[in-house]
Amino acid sequence: MIDLKKYNDVFEKAKLACQSRHCWSPYPEMSSKYPNWAAEQERALQTFEAQLGQRFELDQPATVGWIGEEVSPYTQLPLHIQYPQANPDDLFTVAEKAIDSWTKASIDERIAVLMDVLDVIFRSHLFEIANAVMHTAGQSANMAYAGSGVNALDRGIEALVYAEQAMRSVTPQSTWERSFGHAQIVLNKHYQIVPRGVAVCFTCASFPTWNAWPSMMANLATGNAVIVKPHPATVLPMAISVRVFRQVLQSNGFDPNLVTMCLDSTEQPLGKYLVQHSKTAMVDFTGSARFGQWVEKNAYPAIAFTETAGCNTVVLHSANDLDAVLRSLATTLCMFSAQMCTSPQNIYIPKNGMNTPQGRVGLDEVAKRLAQAVAQVGSDPKKASMILATIQSPQTITLLKQLEYQGGERGEVLLSPQPYEHPDFPNARTSTPLILKVSTHERDLYGEEQFGPISFVIACEDDNDAIEQATKDVRELGGLTAFLYSTDESYIQKATHKYARAGAQLTINLTGPMPLNFAAAYSDYHVTGLNKAGTASLTHLAFVANRFCISQSRRPRIEN
Repeated sequence: MIDLKKYNDVFEKAKLACQSRHCWSPYPEMSSKYPNWAAEQERALQTFEAQLGQRFELDQPATVGWIGEEVSPYTQLPLHIQYPQANPDDLFTVAEKAIDSWTKASIDERIAVLMDVLDVIFRSHLFEIANAVMHTAGQSANMAYAGSGVNALDRGIEALVYAEQAMRSVTPQSTWERSFGHAQIVLNKHYQIVPRGVAVCFTCASFPTWNAWPSMMANLATGNAVIVKPHPATVLPMAISVRVFRQVLQSNGFDPNLVTMCLDSTEQPLGKYLVQHSKTAMVDFTGSARFGQWVEKNAYPAIAFTETAGCNTVVLHSANDLDAVLRSLATTLCMFSAQMCTSPQNIYIPKNGMNTPQGRVGLDEVAKRLAQAVAQVGSDPKKASMILATIQSPQTITLLKQLEYQGGERGEVLLSPQPYEHPDFPNARTSTPLILKVSTHERDLYGEEQFGPISFVIACEDDNDAIEQATKDVRELGGLTAFLYSTDESYIQKATHKYARAGAQLTINLTGPMPLNFAAAYSDYHVTGLNKAGTASLTHLAFVANRFCISQSRRPRIEN
């Protein structure tokens, strides 16, 4: 059995970081700082290449066939990896059975085992998973290591911290005493944490691990079992993850069927069946707003924890250094080709432009300079490969062409999307961003998330209208994050209040090398749960506290 004190030091530091919200991580943020990183990268590449065209062996029950349809965005060739397809009803049966012994473990035991899972992923599979993310989701090597690797591990630890905090708030026993008339009643009361049951965890195509690992940790720490349902386009990162979970659980004496994987195909999806299965107690969903909203409406009696998407907004009001603002915004518009839930889309600027120390800069000039800054990122293939990376789905290329045509008909195309030549993968599916300039009358174009490197510069009547339009997007369409640039403190305070009420996390006047939409574990709350962009926030007590219930028994105290 695992040493319960093995991870005490790391866990205590994580608890302190969650409390104070300061910058901390037990993991190196850059791959070059990972021990023996070059050898690990080479080993991961060899493992990936050896897996191509083969069956992915996953020792789990209920296999009824083999399935796989992944295509690398870098080579645009099928991976031809076949994964075990399981009978979902049988997975629920074995998952429920596995919960019994898991709930008998103490809080400390469960936390220690799950910390061990994260440690094994970091020490033995991190580059393997990062490489899998590259060739399924299409992220760059740096982002796959940082965002889908160590930062996702951080989010996993963070979920464990809040799970422990929620469970520790329940005292296991108490003595209760009260007089009823002349009688004195003394009761011994016992309180038991009871898991809700089996959770189904949906993972998204572009960022599979970042939301999945903390969701899995939150469920398992509180005593539940998890059935992982990967997106058909990005199975490999989660298949590796599930195999590690199962191996660590089994090596510590627990039933590995606490974690299983249920696959489907794009032609024969299982999502709705899993959500509405009679044995589904919870649903963790990350993905499209359309299906996410269906989950929220139809999951009952299961509890839904969702993170979908929305129209993330930018308000450009005034700036001391306009070039710095536009460079930062351009980099963020390009980051992973805006295939992240925090990517900005709708950029609101007053018709009369922005105030700067050099005077008023007109809207047309601001828009032109923003497009130039974005174009500069895509003009250098090496830089573009690290920032833009690839386009995960060919559907995004189709959407770019469609919106370029519509935007040209109804507004102005500030920047046309073009493929760039990747320096390492000549057949990579790539595109530079599309930027359109429109008025508020074109809300049917920008009034939903347009997934991919697509943004709109939207002319507003005045300063106040810019805030009203942007926060209206958040309220009505959903929004995870928002960005504001202003030198007017009263304007900043007004925007801060309106964005808070609408439920978007706001970044103000940030420039420099840090991506505007970077979300730091232990410090930044991700999603508020206040609008259509999702119901669950990474990470606070609400993310874990409703994954278990409390049962009690009471009896008269027996005097010795």
